[in-house]
Amino acid sequence: MPTPYDVPPQLFINKLAQYIKNNIDQVTPPHWTPYAKTGSYATKQPQNPDWWYTRCASLLRKTYMKGPIGIERLRAQYSGRKDRGTHPEHVRKGAGGNIRKLFQQLETSGLVEIRKGQGRVLTNEGRRLLDTIATEIKANLEKSMPELTKY
Repeated sequence: MPTPYDVPPQLFINKLAQYIKNNIDQVTPPHWTPYAKTGSYATKQPQNPDWWYTRCASLLRKTYMKGPIGIERLRAQYSGRKDRGTHPEHVRKGAGGNIRKLFQQLETSGLVEIRKGQGRVLTNEGRRLLDTIATEIKANLEKSMPELTKY
């Protein structure tokens, strides 16, 4: 059975974001998302109006790959370079509030749970969802490129 390791990340995240947007009612963007930046390094807010669902899908994938994982480690992974004008650039961590809020929403939907002292992990339902979407993507890729069937 294919897993998220076996499919291209961009295809997987886009398909998972669409699934979350259409099927999981607990994950909804807060009222402040059109105005929020994703970190202190960003100059503007994201241009994609559905960035909340894309970030949610990305968090689920990262939790699958690297879990148990905490907010600080995720802030470091979503970091960026701060433009300081004529001074050299420095790395700044990503915003933690949106990561924390997304994890809270994913916990209420039953896809993620907190493991005491370690961080967040996927529940069995969350793993099942990600494996199912990876299987669908792999089947579609095999139709368009038959040489992938041996993998």
